Amino acid sequence: MYPGVHAAANPDKPAVIMAGSGETITYARLDAEANQVSRLFREAGLAPGGHVAWCLENHRNFLPLMWGAHYAGLIYTPISSRLTTDEIAYIVDNSGARVFITSQYKAAQAAELVDRTRRVELRLMMDGVIDSYGSYEQAVAAMSPEPLEGRVAGTDMLYSSGTTGRPKGVLSAYEAVPIEESESAVAMMCVLLIAMSDKSVYLSPAPLYHGAPLRFTMANHVIGSTAVIMERFDAEQFLAAVERYSVTHTQVVPTMFVRMLKLPDERRLRYDLSSLTSVLHAAAPCPVEAKRRMIEWLGPIISEYYAGTEGNGATFCDSEQWLAHEGTVGVPINGEVHIVDESTGEEAPVGEEGVIYFGEGNTFEYHGDEEKTRNSRLPNGWSTIGDVGRVDSDGFLYLTDRKAYMIISGGVNMYPQEAENLLTMHPAVLDVAVIGVPDDDLGEVPKAVVQPMEMPDGEEAASALERELIDYCRASLASVKCPRTVDFRGELPRDETGKLYKRLLRDEFWQAQDRRI
Repeated sequence: MYPGVHAAANPDKPAVIMAGSGETITYARLDAEANQVSRLFREAGLAPGGHVAWCLENHRNFLPLMWGAHYAGLIYTPISSRLTTDEIAYIVDNSGARVFITSQYKAAQAAELVDRTRRVELRLMMDGVIDSYGSYEQAVAAMSPEPLEGRVAGTDMLYSSGTTGRPKGVLSAYEAVPIEESESAVAMMCVLLIAMSDKSVYLSPAPLYHGAPLRFTMANHVIGSTAVIMERFDAEQFLAAVERYSVTHTQVVPTMFVRMLKLPDERRLRYDLSSLTSVLHAAAPCPVEAKRRMIEWLGPIISEYYAGTEGNGATFCDSEQWLAHEGTVGVPINGEVHIVDESTGEEAPVGEEGVIYFGEGNTFEYHGDEEKTRNSRLPNGWSTIGDVGRVDSDGFLYLTDRKAYMIISGGVNMYPQEAENLLTMHPAVLDVAVIGVPDDDLGEVPKAVVQPMEMPDGEEAASALERELIDYCRASLASVKCPRTVDFRGELPRDETGKLYKRLLRDEFWQAQDRRI
């Protein structure tokens, strides 16, 4: 299924609603615009299997553009609108994109990209133009809305968030399947696990360049439901959108849970959320207390999955399963979970921590990087995306942290997620990251970088809050796992999906150490 099928059956049904402006794109309009985009790509010389990339905010044209690339049988790469010019240039070049599309919102970076992306043959811009870019709107308007002949389905090639290094392009095997015969595993999951149907209204509060929002929103259009797109996340506006559009399904990340829970009750509880039947979350470990409070607030409609952009496996749990196994990310629904002791290369016993591998799942490769692809696999074919966890006796998986975030202090290995989960729920904390920083005696020690609800007024207040947070952590965790020091910041470097760029924080302290040496 694809939007054209629903356009024929129910042309006036809303396919996309922009939450902020209320602008609606019907299925008929979405299909027609996607057909025009597909013809634009074909006229630009892109045959099925060709590459296109774009860097956009959550723009009104995002989904017609994406479906147009899909209709044209292309491999398409949406790029985060929050990346640096160097990072965008790297992805455009690494992906092999011959067409690059952006918007006036990114005009300054778009100008810088021209000399850094020489392989691009066509550049288009929405909402205006600058030198070297043509008008996207004019180019699309010149195309016929009739579908291409003999269409095959395209596929995405997304890049990992780059939270631990250079973004990596993830490409599953590409086959030129007729669009009428193409299937969506995500759509099947939505139907089977969270009861989504063509009557559903799905709220996407995250940026569409990211894997989960992109794939789940496309799944909505496979199913025939309505997708409401937030231009950007705001906790109270999210609740208002649920009420305004009678949202039935949504997908969030744990940071969004925390932001909603920290709203004053008079604002948090004023909205009618009774239309909600399913709240799905993923992308990062969720503090146990935050999830427990969300279930108490919304009821047992919260479910969770664990998966990566690589799509090599997935787990799932509903509220009932989670309450019986607090902290779990579920049981496998795609592939088999294996916990591997990195020191021995053998599968770890039940309950012991190790690197999470999936077997019998989907295969993938890191585009243009055979070494990274090879390092993600064991000789038996199991693959990992670098997370650490354990499995209990009932087969439920628990995440510890990413392997790259491990802190080695005085020869003791520890993961910062425990301290982060604890500090996140402190009433004075809006956001927190715990990282390892250099220490002359122990090699490295934990440090908390905190975005407070209110910035301390002066050094004395900052010192008092630092001591309060350290003591709060030590009341529940071994002191070795708790931060030795706390820095306060106005904002932490998260992308719009809630993923934290820990490498930026860590590099800041380790590069300072290198300069000192």
